[in-house]
Amino acid sequence: MADIWWKAHPHDLHRITDRVSSVYVERSHIDRDENAVVIINKRDTVRVPAAMVAVMLIGPGTRVTHGAVNLLGDSGTAVCWVGEQGVRLYASGLGPSRGSGLLYRQAWLVTRPKERLAVARAMYGMRFPGEDVSAMTMQQLRGREGARVRKQYQLHSRRTGVPWSGRDYRPGDAFAAGDDLNRLLSAANAALYGICHAVTVGLGASPGLGFVHTGSATSFVMDIADLYKAEYTIPLAFDLMAKGLTEERDARLGLRDRIAEDKLLGRIVGDIKALLAPDGVEVPDIEVNELWDEKVGSVSGGVNWAGTDGPPAKEAFEAPVPATMGEDHIAVIGPEFEESAGERPHDSGGTAAP
Repeated sequence: MADIWWKAHPHDLHRITDRVSSVYVERSHIDRDENAVVIINKRDTVRVPAAMVAVMLIGPGTRVTHGAVNLLGDSGTAVCWVGEQGVRLYASGLGPSRGSGLLYRQAWLVTRPKERLAVARAMYGMRFPGEDVSAMTMQQLRGREGARVRKQYQLHSRRTGVPWSGRDYRPGDAFAAGDDLNRLLSAANAALYGICHAVTVGLGASPGLGFVHTGSATSFVMDIADLYKAEYTIPLAFDLMAKGLTEERDARLGLRDRIAEDKLLGRIVGDIKALLAPDGVEVPDIEVNELWDEKVGSVSGGVNWAGTDGPPAKEAFEAPVPATMGEDHIAVIGPEFEESAGERPHDSGGTAAP
């Protein structure tokens, strides 16, 4: 065979639509065996063709070799180091899309007031099913959202019997202010930001180019996380409080279980696509090596342009749309470490996200 697949041209790599959306690995060793990533723990050995994975989420207690990361990078698989069950993102590598199509689309939308408002309205529309928000201003939408969230707090307070006195949150130090219920809300929200961040990076979008939120390196992450708070973090915090579970870890693990049960990863992927990429236009999932040109948009890269105007340039890049990752998710979790050996599993830990 002339070319082994992981050294093939990026154009020949499997389309993202054909891939499993994510593989989550915890308490295991990740290595490489020819054209596959091998996941090994005391109980299982799992071989995963790297080119068929869009995002590999590396959880606590996991080791990964240089060879495995090299293979994942060559095959265009995103690598994200996360907390338990992906509830918090610590670091990330190459995304599954070799091109910048989704990033261009997102930037194109967010820098045009009319288009940005349309996306923001669509985000609020997801929270107000059955209601027409197409003519509302941002001020009106923010007011409606504030009233909706306030009603959610009151609803779950009555449902669980847990008193609610209002949201108390101190930016930059989520756990320094507020009662136990407020701290549970902050911890659960931080975990939700983590999973939304991991999916955003895995898709190749920018975490910082938000439509409702702005000014933060995670503005878009907060936009996406807000779509799910009323369904996930608010009821979870009240349920935990009603059971007397008030530790930050309780919120992280509780959200982790609900995310895994509901397959939220696939839902987030679908929602991002619906917001940024309406039907009708498709962008090839290929790597494009071009140079920007102020007259014609772009010209071919990898060419020595000295002393020549060069061949006709390609058409300027128009606002593209991304493909979808699908909804499949694989988890490989090794057995608990033995306490006697001086090892124990750890949760996501670390300092809470904004």
